[in-house]
Formats: sequence, structure tokens, C-alpha cells
Amino acid sequence: MSEQPTTTVSEVADDAVIIDVREANEWAAGHAPNAVHIPLGDLPSRLADLPDTDAGTVAVTCRSGGRSSRAVAWLTQQGYDVANLDGGMKAWESAGKPLEGEGTPHVL
Repeated sequence: MSEQPTTTVSEVADDAVIIDVREANEWAAGHAPNAVHIPLGDLPSRLADLPDTDAGTVAVTCRSGGRSSRAVAWLTQQGYDVANLDGGMKAWESAGKPLEGEGTPHVL
């Protein structure tokens, strides 16, 4: 079994397109500016909504990395070029990366 592809916050540009698999309330609290919101449970039915991966590996995120790890495992099996964002949105926020949303960042 091969090791799952991962990426760190420092390797992802502030304006990168990423896949955010958190729930709607988490998304509203704060997300990366160019993230595509597809909750983990909706992923199989929303493959058409995934960003184009021809440009390279796309990071997948959740709150801390657990759900995105499951998403990356499944998406990789489907042939997508994705990597788990190590530490998730908690690491994104801690690194001072930009956030958009309706809530305050500390509720991530």
C-alpha cells in the first residue's frame, strides 16, 4: 500500500484552488479564498464540481485532516491528482493564510 500524498500549508499558494470537504457551518465560519466546497458525504455525487487537476495536484482540506484524508484516499482511487492538506484549516489559519466567510476564524 502506498503512502497517501500530502502537502503542507507553506506549499499551497494563498490563492490556490483547493477542495474543502467540511460541512456548511464550518465552511461559513471561514475558508480559503478560492476553495471549492464539497462536503465529504457529497463527494461521490459531485465529481463534476471538482476543479481541473490538469494544472497539478489539488489540495484537499477539512478542519484538521481526518475527513480530507478519507477524501484523498477515495479521489486517488478514482484517478484524481490530489493531496491532503496537512493540519487542515486549523494549520491554514495558524499560518496566517487568508480566510473568507461569515464567522470568525477562531471557530474553525
